[in-house]
Amino acid sequence: MTLADMSHHRPSLYTQDARTKARNAAEKRFRIYGITAVTLGVLALIVLLTSVLGSGLGSFRQTMMTLPVTLDAAVLDKKGNRNPDEMAKATTITYGKVLAQALEAVVAEKGLAPEGMKAKEIGALISKEAPAALRDMVLANPDLVGTTIEFNVLANGRIDGFFKGRVTMESAALDSNVSPAQLELAQALRDAGMLRLAFNWAFITNPDASELRPESAGLGVAILGSAYMMLIVLALALPIGVAASIYLEEFAPQNRFTDLIEVNIANLAAVPSIVFGILGLAVFINYAGLPQSSPLVGGLVLTLMTLPTIIIATRAALKAVPPSIKDAALGVGASKMQTIFHHVLPLALPGILTGTIIGLAQALGETAPLLLIGMVAFVKEYPAAPPEGFLDPAAALPVQVYNFTQRSDPAFIERASGAIIVLLVFLLAMNILAVLLRRRFERRW
Repeated sequence: MTLADMSHHRPSLYTQDARTKARNAAEKRFRIYGITAVTLGVLALIVLLTSVLGSGLGSFRQTMMTLPVTLDAAVLDKKGNRNPDEMAKATTITYGKVLAQALEAVVAEKGLAPEGMKAKEIGALISKEAPAALRDMVLANPDLVGTTIEFNVLANGRIDGFFKGRVTMESAALDSNVSPAQLELAQALRDAGMLRLAFNWAFITNPDASELRPESAGLGVAILGSAYMMLIVLALALPIGVAASIYLEEFAPQNRFTDLIEVNIANLAAVPSIVFGILGLAVFINYAGLPQSSPLVGGLVLTLMTLPTIIIATRAALKAVPPSIKDAALGVGASKMQTIFHHVLPLALPGILTGTIIGLAQALGETAPLLLIGMVAFVKEYPAAPPEGFLDPAAALPVQVYNFTQRSDPAFIERASGAIIVLLVFLLAMNILAVLLRRRFERRW
């Protein structure tokens, strides 16, 4: 066979054989699988966010009513002394009648009431929380008695639901808490400019409310309780986790005992969170006698749960530092301690901070362990400032979501979705902070 014949039978580089075609086809399929997986993940995220935002954004707006209220001294301060102690004898029932009369007067003056509507039905448009708010205002400033003020009051939950599409005329006909005539009056009040949807700051600042007052329920105590617990977790988990990681990675001898510790740390990271709640109930409450539903107990439980995550992340960050850094420091006469704290630890700081913040974000969203230590209780009062506040009863954001979903009024479902939005905002902020800190302290070698 001649050289020309051999070159004629040799396969060309530009011609794909069967094996090359198979490899290229497999690569294309793998790319399609990857794109499909990413697309499904993005679609699931979009569906989740759409559902939560669609259900929860309404909780950041609330139906308000502006009324001219005459604070009759003969009713609110019968002795005329303007003494808050004496005026406190006027209960919220009395202030409720004052508000109801003010609304009835406005409705009668403008001729807005549907035919045959009773005065009691008119007053029922006002939230049961409004009399308490008016009473607190008057007791804080007794000079208001005897004057007429413009007072912003909350509409009750059914009226609020009507303007948000949750309540209809058909559902009102079957509801014992609202009537179609009340909805008609509410619409007339809105057309007259006396009733409006406004941004609901109280949802962020107010404490929880009873099942009869969903329109006044807020997240103030839950946000404060979660903040207190995160402070405790940060103050305990970060130094303990970093110290344990440094010892295990740099100083501990390699023997069966340290191997057992490492295996247990890895196992603890996979233990269900409710197990830590049982441990906290047994040790911190039943044995140590710490108060139930306090941020201190919640912080200690979440610290135990977060420690394995921080230790694993910190050890991984320490391992990522090139050995040449340590060898160079030791070579110029630095001690082992100086090498770790002056050279290795600063270079591992981005990974440590990232692991810590992700651990805190995970702890912020935990519910099961907090339920077992009593943080599911209804808490109306704000905890005091630290350190006393660490022992006061409090709630937490994920537990507040659970509490809202357990109540029958549909308005609390909206509140639960709104609380989820707030929780997601905090988690997003913590993850963004982790990325920023990592980039800020990252060093290249």
